[in-house]
Amino acid sequence: MPGEAFCPTNIIVTGGCGFIGSNFVHYVVENHPEVHVTVLDKLTYAGNPENIAGLPAGRVELVVGDICDAGLLDRVVPGHDAVVHFAAESHNDNSIADPEPFLRTNVEGTFRLLEACRKFDVRLHHVSTDEVYGDLALDDPARFTEETPYRPSSPYSSTKAASDMLVRAWVRTYGVRATISNCSNNYGPYQHVEKFIPRQITNILDGVRPKLYGDGRNVRDWIHTEDHSSAVWTILTRGIIGETYLIGADGERSNIDVLRAILAAMGREPDDFDWVKDRPGHDRRYAIDSAKLRRELGWEPRHTDFMSGLEQTITWYREHESWWRPSKEATEAKYAKQGQ
Repeated sequence: MPGEAFCPTNIIVTGGCGFIGSNFVHYVVENHPEVHVTVLDKLTYAGNPENIAGLPAGRVELVVGDICDAGLLDRVVPGHDAVVHFAAESHNDNSIADPEPFLRTNVEGTFRLLEACRKFDVRLHHVSTDEVYGDLALDDPARFTEETPYRPSSPYSSTKAASDMLVRAWVRTYGVRATISNCSNNYGPYQHVEKFIPRQITNILDGVRPKLYGDGRNVRDWIHTEDHSSAVWTILTRGIIGETYLIGADGERSNIDVLRAILAAMGREPDDFDWVKDRPGHDRRYAIDSAKLRRELGWEPRHTDFMSGLEQTITWYREHESWWRPSKEATEAKYAKQGQ
């Protein structure tokens, strides 16, 4: 059961200009007015300062920098209560094309943060992925739990698995105050157009037929990013040091079902898409059992109607073309080069 509540008032959010990190910053600003947020972001292609534009300057500060920069961390980390670590290279296709940035950011970057948190006795929450567990068979009733053995299958998931192991080792060896969460696939506003749902939406908005890998039967467990944010906050403030919590909202759907739901919501025919060759080592199914988080910390998701959440997401991309348009052409050119 949860111990004494931890009540931070001054936190660092690494990767806070990325998709999931920026949604967490919005969540904290809107729900916890006593908390000041320092966003630490390298502003790679996936980090966009527009994601946190308009938030009150007195509550949100942006520091542009690299989590691998130990000197920068020595300057930024002191005086904060906690670090919430979202920063990561996260796109599987990119990791297959060039694994090196994933090793640097996901492994070395986590190491540098752990060392800074150890040095200055700052609490850490490490945000990870369900992909560290590998995949499940389509006809397997099992779901991932905190006890599932690690079987990462891509350069991305293997670097996230390594970072999880580092966090556990620093808790046990050095007494760093840290927790870990592994979450399923997020959807919602501010997601880069390279990812599955926004790529399909923006292709349709551009009058381009969407593309689907392989046979389309790969299953992902979808969660609205606001529910992910509330779960991370719950774990940060109520979770037990050294524990891992899986975050999911019972949102299992095949890729073809998600694509057809997008097509239907946008007034297109269910087969108005093109098949493309499958991704190498493409995991078949992810499924999260979040019973521990719900039972021990009392968390529940709010966005349980997937179609409603999907329609809200489509509306956001319709209304924010100026946000996604600058990166769309380069993204599609990269996919075209890969035959996807």
